Amino acid sequence: MNWYVVYTKPKWEKKVAEKLNEIGIECYCPLITQIKQWSDRKKKVEVPLFNSYVFVQLQDTDRNAVFQVAGVVRYLFWLGKAAIVRDEEIVTIKKSLTNTNISEISIVPYKKGDKIKLEDGVFSSQDAVIQEVTNTHYILVLESLGCVLKMKYKKESF
Repeated sequence: MNWYVVYTKPKWEKKVAEKLNEIGIECYCPLITQIKQWSDRKKKVEVPLFNSYVFVQLQDTDRNAVFQVAGVVRYLFWLGKAAIVRDEEIVTIKKSLTNTNISEISIVPYKKGDKIKLEDGVFSSQDAVIQEVTNTHYILVLESLGCVLKMKYKKESF
């Protein structure tokens, strides 16, 4: 049996996985725990690792059975065929989610006054101090060279 990827309505991943299990279809919806903050409280909630995706394991001939469940939109396709996920990839996802060494990962953009070491480009391995941060670029001071560098960045990388 192959693992396929089912595309669901937004925010329906857990409901779809529960209903698929009820009708006897083996499925996997990887969940992670996040801390959500509201104006009056913080709460730990389980959210899907992949938005709008649920993995299902079934025979190719039984693929239409998933459409009995409300919230299922379609299968994910790759090169004109339903995308197949290997067993090893599902096992890898499960192992990575049970790894307790990772507590929380967050990406924080640089801020004014941070000292950094440039890793590539013309000025690689130079130390710099961030003088200014805007929506599109950083202004860096390269003290060892006595110059100021304006560096663009893509906002979506943060």
